[in-house]
Amino acid sequence: MIIRVRVIPNAGENEVVGRIGSVVRVKVVTPEVSVAANNVLIGYLAEFFEVKPKSIHIMRGEKAREKTVQIIGRSEDDLKRVMDNIP
Repeated sequence: MIIRVRVIPNAGENEVVGRIGSVVRVKVVTPEVSVAANNVLIGYLAEFFEVKPKSIHIMRGEKAREKTVQIIGRSEDDLKRVMDNIP
């Protein structure tokens, strides 16, 4: 599954805060969009979608707040169910 993610830095904790259309908004604890923020994002998305971190790949936007992310390791239906539960 390929999703778009909007990263919000400087959060108190890592969390998915919602969805605007097809863009998932994710808060991360790192202070800026960087390699460290990408690593935190990958780790958190892996935990959120219950896949291994190597199953998360940032396809576009490594240096931007809006990223295109590919998630593998679970069926498309399972991933869609997780997406549907995001408010």
